[in-house]
Amino acid sequence: MSHRLAHTEPTDLEAFAQSARDFLDASADRLEDETEVEWGAGEDRISYFGDETPEDATRLVDAARAWQKTRYAAGFGWITGPEKFGGRGLSAIHDLIYDSIEAEYDVPDTGVLSLIGLGMIGPTIVAHGSDKAKAEYLPGMYAGDLIACQLFSEPNAGSDLANVSTRAVRDGNGWRVNGQKVWTSVAQHAQVGLALCRTNPDVPKHRGITALLIDMNASGVEVRPLRQMSGGAEFNEVFLTDVWVYDSYRLGEVDGGWSVALTTLMNERASVGSEGAGPAARAISTPFLAALMGENGCLDDSHARRRLAELQADQLATSYLNRQALDHLISGGQPGPEASVSKLLYSQNITRAAHFAAEVVGPRIVADTGAWGAFSWNELLLSTPALRILGGTEDIMKNILGERVLGLPKEPGGDAATPYRELRTSRSGS
Repeated sequence: MSHRLAHTEPTDLEAFAQSARDFLDASADRLEDETEVEWGAGEDRISYFGDETPEDATRLVDAARAWQKTRYAAGFGWITGPEKFGGRGLSAIHDLIYDSIEAEYDVPDTGVLSLIGLGMIGPTIVAHGSDKAKAEYLPGMYAGDLIACQLFSEPNAGSDLANVSTRAVRDGNGWRVNGQKVWTSVAQHAQVGLALCRTNPDVPKHRGITALLIDMNASGVEVRPLRQMSGGAEFNEVFLTDVWVYDSYRLGEVDGGWSVALTTLMNERASVGSEGAGPAARAISTPFLAALMGENGCLDDSHARRRLAELQADQLATSYLNRQALDHLISGGQPGPEASVSKLLYSQNITRAAHFAAEVVGPRIVADTGAWGAFSWNELLLSTPALRILGGTEDIMKNILGERVLGLPKEPGGDAATPYRELRTSRSGS
């Protein structure tokens, strides 16, 4: 049965929103009002990246998959997807409306599925995949059966993404892949990976890349965890040794993988920037930070109060920017530079809040005294360098905005034939 709405007038959007609320009311509890903070209640862990045991991580992944299955069965798992492959065929506006409503409910965190797989790789398969690849992977991904990872970054290919050295060589009706990828999020849980491979070393480097979908359970794929300084091991290095890939799992043209990469990166910008504050949202909210100040006796400190006001202004500006972008889409406009601006603000807001909290807490952030809401800030503080790198460093985001929005001259690069060299960065979560 088709879920498609006939029109996108406000009445239909309102009907869609009501159907989403009806589904969520029947499937989950509403979140409590977070404007009131009960200091000392509950777990005080303040983090962005996880440090769960493998057993706990598996439990969280299973919960995410179960919730994705539930909302997919109800027609809310792939709202914008083509109906042919299991989506509803609705607009990005419907998707944004649903996300804003779901944020009001206590549901499992589906980031392990949605941020990379559903938000970035799924749309790339839709845009560049063969019919076989679309039919085989898309329904399973959006139904919660398959998790996807992004095999882009390499030890010597970070900011200059086109400098990939992983080789894919023609072998009959497929490809033989050898190489190493690094900083790969969720690879330990993934069943499929989108890899950039060097297929022609005799042309300018961005013209000799081909994108392939790798079976993460195939012979020759080895995933090794990387321990981050915040304590967890969410990222991995992936070794590919004589991995066989059928040509039907190629995305885009042979040697045309650069355009596939750009599609993924543009979806990455939107996914990261639209997260709001992600897992640390409550901790960096004004009520929570004000409670932190009160607990540490600095509510009357004029400098601290001014810093808090600046943080609140930054967060409000980010929310208004995202709301403006949504209103622009609803009125029929096309996506603009808001995703890059939101990504900049997103990382800066968390970084400033974590450093502010460190100043308020003082030495207890580096030595655990057992005090609630003190040493726990350490994990978020240690995560902030990665937050300013993943999805594109702040300098790269500023280059993009300066060149494409303000019309400033392009930054000189070593490879003049690579016009989008600035789009990639050595980063966590690639």
